Amino acid sequence: MTPRTRKYVLIGVVLASAIAGVGWTAIKPRADRAWIPEQAVLPEASIAGHVVRVHNLRDFTYTARHDFTPKYADRSYDLDKLVSVWYVLTPFSKQWRGPAHSFVSFGFVDSQFVAISVEARREPGETYDALTGLFKRFELMYVVGDERDLIGQRAAFGSDQVYLYPIRAKPQKIREMFVAMLERANSLRDHPEFYNTLTNNCTSNVVSHVNQIAPKTVPAGAKTIIPGYTDEVALKIGLIDTDLDLEHARARFLINARARQFINDPLFSFRIREANARGRNKT
Repeated sequence: MTPRTRKYVLIGVVLASAIAGVGWTAIKPRADRAWIPEQAVLPEASIAGHVVRVHNLRDFTYTARHDFTPKYADRSYDLDKLVSVWYVLTPFSKQWRGPAHSFVSFGFVDSQFVAISVEARREPGETYDALTGLFKRFELMYVVGDERDLIGQRAAFGSDQVYLYPIRAKPQKIREMFVAMLERANSLRDHPEFYNTLTNNCTSNVVSHVNQIAPKTVPAGAKTIIPGYTDEVALKIGLIDTDLDLEHARARFLINARARQFINDPLFSFRIREANARGRNKT
Protein backbone atom coordinates (compact mmCIF):
# COMPACT_ATOMS: atom_id res chain seq x y z
CA MET A 1 0.00 0.00 0.00
CA THR A 2 1.45 3.34 -1.07
CA PRO A 3 1.66 6.32 1.30
CA ARG A 4 -1.06 8.07 -0.72
CA THR A 5 -3.34 5.02 -0.44
CA ARG A 6 -2.72 4.76 3.30
CA LYS A 7 -3.62 8.42 3.61
CA TYR A 8 -6.94 7.93 1.81
CA VAL A 9 -7.73 4.84 3.88
CA LEU A 10 -7.06 6.77 7.09
CA ILE A 11 -9.24 9.66 5.93
CA GLY A 12 -12.00 7.17 5.08
CA VAL A 13 -11.81 5.55 8.51
CA VAL A 14 -11.94 8.94 10.24
CA LEU A 15 -14.93 10.05 8.14
CA ALA A 16 -16.79 6.78 8.74
CA SER A 17 -16.17 7.06 12.49
CA ALA A 18 -17.39 10.65 12.52
CA ILE A 19 -20.56 9.77 10.61
CA ALA A 20 -21.23 6.85 12.97
CA GLY A 21 -20.68 9.11 15.97
CA VAL A 22 -23.11 11.71 14.66
CA GLY A 23 -25.65 9.01 13.93
CA TRP A 24 -25.27 7.55 17.45
CA THR A 25 -25.73 10.96 19.04
CA ALA A 26 -28.82 11.59 16.93
CA ILE A 27 -30.62 8.57 18.37
CA LYS A 28 -32.92 9.95 21.05
CA PRO A 29 -35.16 8.13 23.55
CA ARG A 30 -38.91 8.39 22.97
CA ALA A 31 -42.06 7.79 24.97
CA ASP A 32 -44.46 7.59 22.03
CA ARG A 33 -43.59 4.22 20.54
CA ALA A 34 -45.90 1.20 20.44
CA TRP A 35 -45.11 -0.86 23.55
CA ILE A 36 -45.81 -4.38 24.77
CA PRO A 37 -49.08 -4.47 26.80
CA GLU A 38 -47.33 -4.87 30.17
CA GLN A 39 -45.42 -1.63 29.60
CA ALA A 40 -47.84 0.37 27.49
CA VAL A 41 -48.97 2.80 30.21
CA LEU A 42 -46.70 5.00 32.29
CA PRO A 43 -47.61 5.74 35.90
CA GLU A 44 -48.12 9.26 37.16
CA ALA A 45 -48.04 10.42 40.78
CA SER A 46 -49.31 13.58 42.43
CA ILE A 47 -48.14 14.54 45.90
CA ALA A 48 -50.04 16.91 48.17
CA GLY A 49 -48.69 17.13 51.69
CA HIS A 50 -48.63 13.62 53.15
CA VAL A 51 -51.03 12.17 50.54
CA VAL A 52 -49.76 10.53 47.37
CA ARG A 53 -52.12 9.73 44.50
CA VAL A 54 -50.81 7.23 41.95
CA HIS A 55 -52.55 7.17 38.57
CA ASN A 56 -52.20 4.19 36.21
CA LEU A 57 -51.02 1.83 38.93
CA ARG A 58 -50.71 -1.58 37.25
CA ASP A 59 -52.96 -4.29 38.68
CA PHE A 60 -52.97 -7.10 36.11
CA THR A 61 -54.53 -10.47 36.92
CA TYR A 62 -52.41 -13.44 35.78
CA THR A 63 -53.32 -17.02 35.02
CA ALA A 64 -49.85 -17.80 33.62
CA ARG A 65 -46.55 -15.91 33.37
CA HIS A 66 -47.58 -14.17 30.14
CA ASP A 67 -51.34 -14.71 30.24
CA PHE A 68 -53.08 -11.82 31.93
CA THR A 69 -56.05 -9.49 32.07
CA PRO A 70 -54.87 -5.85 31.95
CA LYS A 71 -56.14 -3.46 34.58
CA TYR A 72 -54.97 -0.09 35.87
CA ALA A 73 -56.11 1.70 38.99
CA ASP A 74 -55.80 5.03 40.76
CA ARG A 75 -54.84 4.67 44.42
CA SER A 76 -54.01 7.01 47.29
CA TYR A 77 -51.35 6.46 49.95
CA ASP A 78 -50.73 8.22 53.25
CA LEU A 79 -47.00 8.88 53.67
CA ASP A 80 -47.46 9.01 57.43
CA LYS A 81 -48.48 5.35 57.29
CA LEU A 82 -45.52 4.18 55.20
CA VAL A 83 -43.25 2.14 57.47
CA SER A 84 -41.40 -0.56 55.51
CA VAL A 85 -39.52 -1.25 52.32
CA TRP A 86 -38.70 -4.63 50.81
CA TYR A 87 -36.10 -5.69 48.26
CA VAL A 88 -37.26 -8.16 45.60
CA LEU A 89 -34.58 -10.17 43.81
CA THR A 90 -35.18 -12.61 40.95
CA PRO A 91 -32.05 -14.35 39.60
CA PHE A 92 -32.55 -15.67 36.09
CA SER A 93 -30.49 -18.82 36.60
CA LYS A 94 -30.08 -21.34 39.41
CA GLN A 95 -26.63 -22.33 38.14
CA TRP A 96 -25.19 -18.78 38.08
CA ARG A 97 -26.85 -16.03 40.09
CA GLY A 98 -25.38 -13.18 38.05
CA PRO A 99 -28.20 -12.06 35.70
CA ALA A 100 -31.25 -10.97 37.68
CA HIS A 101 -34.06 -8.47 38.05
CA SER A 102 -34.47 -6.48 41.22
CA PHE A 103 -37.04 -4.01 42.48
CA VAL A 104 -38.61 -2.73 45.69
CA SER A 105 -41.96 -2.72 47.43
CA PHE A 106 -43.33 -0.43 50.13
CA GLY A 107 -45.59 -1.36 53.04
CA PHE A 108 -48.11 0.79 54.90
CA VAL A 109 -49.68 0.23 58.32
CA ASP A 110 -53.13 0.36 56.70
CA SER A 111 -52.30 -2.96 54.95
CA GLN A 112 -51.48 -1.45 51.56
CA PHE A 113 -48.41 -2.46 49.58
CA VAL A 114 -47.11 -0.93 46.36
CA ALA A 115 -44.20 -2.21 44.27
CA ILE A 116 -41.95 -0.18 41.96
CA SER A 117 -39.96 -1.94 39.26
CA VAL A 118 -37.41 -0.25 36.97
CA GLU A 119 -37.51 -1.95 33.58
CA ALA A 120 -36.25 -1.92 30.01
CA ARG A 121 -39.31 -0.78 28.07
CA ARG A 122 -39.88 -2.98 25.03
CA GLU A 123 -41.71 -2.72 21.74
CA PRO A 124 -43.81 -5.62 20.38
CA GLY A 125 -41.55 -8.38 19.10
CA GLU A 126 -38.57 -7.29 21.20
CA THR A 127 -37.03 -9.53 23.83
CA TYR A 128 -34.68 -8.29 26.52
CA ASP A 129 -31.01 -9.07 26.02
CA ALA A 130 -28.21 -7.73 28.21
CA LEU A 131 -25.89 -7.16 25.25
CA THR A 132 -28.55 -5.37 23.22
CA GLY A 133 -29.29 -3.25 26.28
CA LEU A 134 -25.92 -1.55 25.87
CA PHE A 135 -26.85 0.07 22.57
CA LYS A 136 -29.83 2.41 22.98
CA ARG A 137 -32.26 -0.37 22.15
CA PHE A 138 -34.70 0.05 25.03
CA GLU A 139 -36.13 3.02 26.88
CA LEU A 140 -36.29 3.08 30.69
CA MET A 141 -39.53 3.01 32.65
CA TYR A 142 -40.72 2.73 36.25
CA VAL A 143 -43.64 0.34 36.68
CA VAL A 144 -45.72 1.11 39.78
CA GLY A 145 -48.02 -1.75 40.62
CA ASP A 146 -49.85 -4.01 43.01
CA GLU A 147 -47.72 -6.75 44.60
CA ARG A 148 -50.00 -9.51 43.32
CA ASP A 149 -49.08 -8.27 39.83
CA LEU A 150 -45.39 -7.39 40.03
CA ILE A 151 -44.38 -10.05 42.57
CA GLY A 152 -47.09 -12.64 41.93
CA GLN A 153 -46.51 -12.99 38.19
CA ARG A 154 -42.87 -13.86 38.84
CA ALA A 155 -43.14 -15.89 42.03
CA ALA A 156 -46.37 -17.78 41.38
CA PHE A 157 -46.22 -18.29 37.61
CA GLY A 158 -42.56 -17.86 36.64
CA SER A 159 -39.77 -20.42 36.78
CA ASP A 160 -37.25 -18.14 38.48
CA GLN A 161 -36.67 -18.01 42.23
CA VAL A 162 -38.02 -14.87 43.90
CA TYR A 163 -36.66 -13.50 47.17
CA LEU A 164 -38.43 -10.87 49.28
CA TYR A 165 -36.02 -9.25 51.75
CA PRO A 166 -37.03 -6.79 54.50
CA ILE A 167 -34.79 -3.71 54.47
CA ARG A 168 -33.58 -1.99 57.61
CA ALA A 169 -34.39 1.73 57.38
CA LYS A 170 -36.13 4.45 59.36
CA PRO A 171 -39.70 5.34 58.32
CA GLN A 172 -38.78 8.90 57.38
CA LYS A 173 -36.03 7.67 55.07
CA ILE A 174 -38.38 5.11 53.54
CA ARG A 175 -40.88 7.87 52.78
CA GLU A 176 -38.16 9.96 51.16
CA MET A 177 -37.18 7.02 48.96
CA PHE A 178 -40.80 6.35 47.96
CA VAL A 179 -41.36 9.97 46.96
CA ALA A 180 -38.04 10.12 45.09
CA MET A 181 -38.92 7.04 43.05
CA LEU A 182 -42.33 8.42 42.16
CA GLU A 183 -40.79 11.75 41.16
CA ARG A 184 -38.34 9.93 38.90
CA ALA A 185 -41.21 7.96 37.38
CA ASN A 186 -42.94 11.27 36.66
CA SER A 187 -39.79 12.71 35.13
CA LEU A 188 -39.49 9.84 32.65
CA ARG A 189 -42.90 10.72 31.23
CA ASP A 190 -41.60 14.01 29.85
CA HIS A 191 -37.88 13.28 29.70
CA PRO A 192 -37.41 9.69 28.48
CA GLU A 193 -34.06 7.97 28.91
CA PHE A 194 -32.40 4.97 27.36
CA TYR A 195 -31.97 1.85 29.44
CA ASN A 196 -28.34 0.73 29.67
CA THR A 197 -27.32 -2.69 30.93
CA LEU A 198 -24.34 -1.29 32.87
CA THR A 199 -25.16 2.30 33.77
CA ASN A 200 -28.94 2.80 33.78
CA ASN A 201 -30.64 -0.47 34.66
CA CYS A 202 -33.01 -1.85 37.29
CA THR A 203 -30.37 -2.33 39.96
CA SER A 204 -28.36 0.84 39.37
CA ASN A 205 -31.51 2.91 39.80
CA VAL A 206 -32.59 1.02 42.92
CA VAL A 207 -29.10 1.36 44.41
CA SER A 208 -29.16 5.09 43.67
CA HIS A 209 -32.42 5.44 45.60
CA VAL A 210 -31.28 3.16 48.43
CA ASN A 211 -28.07 5.14 48.87
CA GLN A 212 -30.20 8.16 49.71
CA ILE A 213 -31.60 6.39 52.77
CA ALA A 214 -29.01 3.80 53.79
CA PRO A 215 -26.65 4.43 56.73
CA LYS A 216 -23.90 2.73 54.69
CA THR A 217 -23.51 3.41 50.98
CA VAL A 218 -23.95 0.36 48.78
CA PRO A 219 -20.43 -0.09 47.39
CA ALA A 220 -19.82 -0.10 43.65
CA GLY A 221 -18.37 -3.29 42.28
CA ALA A 222 -18.97 -6.44 40.28
CA LYS A 223 -21.57 -7.76 42.73
CA THR A 224 -23.77 -4.71 42.28
CA ILE A 225 -23.27 -4.56 38.51
CA ILE A 226 -24.26 -8.25 38.43
CA PRO A 227 -27.62 -8.01 40.25
CA GLY A 228 -27.99 -11.63 41.38
CA TYR A 229 -25.39 -11.06 44.08
CA THR A 230 -26.82 -7.82 45.45
CA ASP A 231 -28.47 -9.65 48.36
CA GLU A 232 -25.01 -10.74 49.48
CA VAL A 233 -23.82 -7.12 49.40
CA ALA A 234 -26.94 -5.83 51.16
CA LEU A 235 -26.62 -8.42 53.92
CA LYS A 236 -22.94 -7.64 54.43
CA ILE A 237 -23.54 -3.93 55.02
CA GLY A 238 -26.56 -4.52 57.25
CA LEU A 239 -29.33 -3.44 54.88
CA ILE A 240 -31.31 -6.67 55.11
CA ASP A 241 -33.22 -6.75 58.38
CA THR A 242 -32.14 -10.16 59.65
CA ASP A 243 -29.46 -11.78 61.77
CA LEU A 244 -29.29 -14.84 59.51
CA ASP A 245 -26.28 -15.69 57.37
CA LEU A 246 -26.60 -15.57 53.59
CA GLU A 247 -27.53 -19.22 53.09
CA HIS A 248 -30.26 -19.19 55.71
CA ALA A 249 -31.50 -15.73 54.69
CA ARG A 250 -31.99 -16.92 51.13
CA ALA A 251 -33.91 -19.93 52.40
CA ARG A 252 -36.06 -17.80 54.71
CA PHE A 253 -36.96 -15.12 52.18
CA LEU A 254 -37.57 -17.34 49.14
CA ILE A 255 -41.31 -16.88 48.49
CA ASN A 256 -42.23 -18.95 45.41
CA ALA A 257 -44.08 -21.71 47.27
CA ARG A 258 -46.14 -19.28 49.33
CA ALA A 259 -46.87 -17.11 46.29
CA ARG A 260 -48.20 -20.09 44.34
CA GLN A 261 -50.32 -21.19 47.29
CA PHE A 262 -51.81 -17.78 48.04
CA ILE A 263 -51.90 -16.01 44.66
CA ASN A 264 -55.69 -15.66 44.88
CA ASP A 265 -55.80 -14.91 48.59
CA PRO A 266 -56.98 -11.36 49.43
CA LEU A 267 -54.14 -11.30 51.98
CA PHE A 268 -51.50 -12.24 49.39
CA SER A 269 -48.97 -9.64 50.57
CA PHE A 270 -49.19 -10.87 54.15
CA ARG A 271 -49.13 -14.55 53.23
CA ILE A 272 -45.89 -14.32 51.27
CA ARG A 273 -44.29 -12.72 54.34
CA GLU A 274 -45.47 -15.23 56.93
CA ALA A 275 -42.13 -17.04 57.19
CA ASN A 276 -40.46 -13.71 57.97
CA ALA A 277 -41.86 -13.59 61.49
CA ARG A 278 -38.46 -13.23 63.13
CA GLY A 279 -37.53 -10.27 60.93
CA ARG A 280 -38.02 -6.87 62.51
CA ASN A 281 -39.48 -5.27 59.36
CA LYS A 282 -42.82 -7.09 59.21
CA THR A 283 -45.49 -4.72 57.85
